[in-house]
Amino acid sequence: MHERARRQVARFLDHLRHERRLSPLTCLHYARDLARLAAYCDDRAVRGWSGLDNTRVRAFAAALHRQGLSGKSIRRALSATRTFYRYLLREGLAPHNPAAGVAAPKPARRLPRSLTTDEAVHLMTAEGEGALGRRDRALFELLYSSGLRLAELVALDVGDVDLADGAARVTGKGGKTRLAPVGSHACGALRKWLAERAVLARPGEAALFVGRDGGRLGARSVQLRLRAWARRRGLRQPVHPHMLRHSFATHLLESSGDLRAVQELLGHADISTTQIYTHLDFQHLARVYDQAHPRARKKTPGV
Repeated sequence: MHERARRQVARFLDHLRHERRLSPLTCLHYARDLARLAAYCDDRAVRGWSGLDNTRVRAFAAALHRQGLSGKSIRRALSATRTFYRYLLREGLAPHNPAAGVAAPKPARRLPRSLTTDEAVHLMTAEGEGALGRRDRALFELLYSSGLRLAELVALDVGDVDLADGAARVTGKGGKTRLAPVGSHACGALRKWLAERAVLARPGEAALFVGRDGGRLGARSVQLRLRAWARRRGLRQPVHPHMLRHSFATHLLESSGDLRAVQELLGHADISTTQIYTHLDFQHLARVYDQAHPRARKKTPGV
């Protein structure tokens, strides 16, 4: 790249810092990605930014992939390229945006981790000491029993739970309200907690779960308590509240196969969000098949 092209990058980065007021870290990422693009152009004797076309931008993305960059890093580099060319177009320094329409690689779909049924039962069948211990047991039983999001759990008020009917009124994403079933074990744990809640709760506090200070329990406190509880129960992997939601969905789908019901129980607006659990279920079925089906086993040498 000739000196004029490099000055255009420098002015663009100044524009990001001073006009758009982006963070120093974001500007650093833009500078690094555009340096990669400039190096690519130098290797292919592209003299100025107007000499870059759609085909070469696609080849640039492929080159980054060959270098071992993650899909996330390639997407960021393409985004930086598009943003830079929008700036050049605005300044009249480029005839078109060669990165427009260049699709970034799709991110690998990460499947949520969940506990086995035995691990979940082992985690729940422990009695904590004192009021805080009974509160924690009720917290975790409710998370696993009803598949709640952490934000939904800490937002619950005492009046949102009907133990006689085994249901909780939950406010989910977008302010949507749903009724979530509460299992018998969770109801039992909640009754024990509610019998002692007044010891900790401030006068007039509506929250179902309160902390040592008597106010509504925070999400971070739930995360820390669950991690410590799981460690005491001997679970090797770190356990977080969303893992109990994943476990709820996975175990329910394995038992029932009813994806629509799981969607309703989780409060997903779109069933495509719930379908990730079909991948988990298939993994479980594939393991069973490999272990049990006679034609799936590897042959013993000489047999």
